[in-house]
Amino acid sequence: MSDAPNSTPIYQLRAITKSYGTREVLSVATLDIARGEVLAIVGPSGAGKSTLLRLLNFLEAPESGTLTYRDTLVQDGTIPLALRRQVTTVFQRPALLSTTVWNNVVYGLRLRGVRDGRAAARAVLDQLGLSPLAHAQARTLSGGEAQRTALARAIVLQPEVLLLDEPTANLDPYNVGLIERVVTELNRTQGCTVVLVTHNVFQARRLAQRIAFLLNGSIVEVADAHTFFESPRDPRTAAFVNGEMVY
Repeated sequence: MSDAPNSTPIYQLRAITKSYGTREVLSVATLDIARGEVLAIVGPSGAGKSTLLRLLNFLEAPESGTLTYRDTLVQDGTIPLALRRQVTTVFQRPALLSTTVWNNVVYGLRLRGVRDGRAAARAVLDQLGLSPLAHAQARTLSGGEAQRTALARAIVLQPEVLLLDEPTANLDPYNVGLIERVVTELNRTQGCTVVLVTHNVFQARRLAQRIAFLLNGSIVEVADAHTFFESPRDPRTAAFVNGEMVY
């Protein structure tokens, strides 16, 4: 991980609320995400973690409050295309195109009209151990291979922000380790801001500089990784870290 993330916020959230129908699923009083940091968002199922990630990727807009990305106020989910393209997401269940691994990885480059992207694509395939599978059809891939392909498709674009929604859930240790190493290297060498949603507190501790605990749609505590695990301020955080049921 990058040892010294820029303290300048790349995201600022203030008094954010989000509801589906009559059910409020997110109520975030304040959250700043620093440029170049790795922030892990942890919490039980249904806490609002994936919804928060969808707001950060401008896929949805909050009902109230303000969401700012790089000093640009995001209203009704709208943001200039040039800024939107700085943010990429890898979901837990990657939606790959029904074509080869290679075509999946270069798809975003082609959409953006990038010329001579073949060298970058080959480098990313090598980095993620996918070169032998470049001509394999996506439908033939294992879960770990598919997830690595989705990650390759995201990072070949050299994003400013990488959003990861349970990127290693149900994967074997080899794929977990490989994906974690690539994410760490991306943050360290390119200064990419990473926001990671995970149920795995051990993964959060390995990867993140700061950790936010989300419970019932609200942020209970945000702290650096050492403080979060060793001396959390809120008893609900302590209970969650200790593997207790928290609601």
